[in-house]
Amino acid sequence: MKYQKEFGLEPVIVTSPKHGNAKEPIEEIDNTIVYRTAQNGFGDIPFIREMSLINTLYERIEEIIKLEKPDIIHAHSPSLNGIPAFRAGKKFGIPVVYEVRALWEDAAVDHGSFQKGSLKYRVSRFIETNLFKRVAALFVICDGLKREIISRGISDNKITVIPNCVDVKFFSPCEYDEKIAAKFNLTGKTVFGFIGSFYNYEGIDLLIDSYMKMLQKKNSIKLFLVGDGPEKDALHNKVEKAGLTEHVIFTGKVPHEHIKRYYSVMDALVYPRKKMRLTELVTPLKPLEAMAMGKIVVGSDVGGMKELITNNIDGFLFKAGDVDALSKLLTELAFKKEDFEEISKAAIEKVQRKHRWDLAVKQYLPVYKKLVNKLGY
Repeated sequence: MKYQKEFGLEPVIVTSPKHGNAKEPIEEIDNTIVYRTAQNGFGDIPFIREMSLINTLYERIEEIIKLEKPDIIHAHSPSLNGIPAFRAGKKFGIPVVYEVRALWEDAAVDHGSFQKGSLKYRVSRFIETNLFKRVAALFVICDGLKREIISRGISDNKITVIPNCVDVKFFSPCEYDEKIAAKFNLTGKTVFGFIGSFYNYEGIDLLIDSYMKMLQKKNSIKLFLVGDGPEKDALHNKVEKAGLTEHVIFTGKVPHEHIKRYYSVMDALVYPRKKMRLTELVTPLKPLEAMAMGKIVVGSDVGGMKELITNNIDGFLFKAGDVDALSKLLTELAFKKEDFEEISKAAIEKVQRKHRWDLAVKQYLPVYKKLVNKLGY
């Protein structure tokens, strides 16, 4: 939103009931108006729950259209947002673009909401595909998602790839934070880390397994895990059973404004994503933050990671799911951690060239202008 405003746009945000109850129906954040949608309780009955949520958001979008009179409605996946946006746009004659950052049905499989190929999976997939066909234009964050959507019969002319991006004004190389290092007993240690949400598909359990093997060869290594999520308790239990509580450090959630301090004390960031449809199709965001800061990034060779990292050029890749391969790679990095200045520079250069928010906003503009001009604005 900040960069849209720098390019002369006037964004207005509407959040869905899924963002929880807000104290006020309207907020102002960084000089941008944010309209909240109240969460009134939608029950636990499948389909009825989702329809109630969709209808509530539709009514809120309708109210905001009358107040703000937008030229474009830009909806964010999943279809729980896209459907009410499309309905409102159709009613008021406003073009709707839909941004796909993951496929709802595949994310639900990993979260355990339903199984791949089940009736719920097929219905979710059908609903998303139908929405792809009806909106005026589609944005996706990576080539994997574009290929998947084309395979569903959508013209590639309708799809614009705008990669995941970071704010390079915030995420940039910074000095080692002595206070954070001292607080977590990291001073003088080789530190491998993970920053993000603790979901099963992230493969943090595999990282812990590989770390156990590394300790046999170099015991001055620490594993620094920053974040929270559904797998938190399972990961804590795994570390305790292995007797690694002094070696594997969990910080819990960290305020965004302090996150650079935590990146600063890490020698390498590790993203051992497991091989599945979700990780093959979708690029993660957190590796780009680390690359922008000049950190060494290690990732599994799933499709989403391979779109971000060129092995041995701006980061390192290992075979997904292979604990021995990851342990071997991290051990090599631990013994040669001073030798990767060129990798660090290449990582920064790639983010500066392809993954800056100001560049992303420029790529939205031609699509917006084309749709608005069709209406004669």
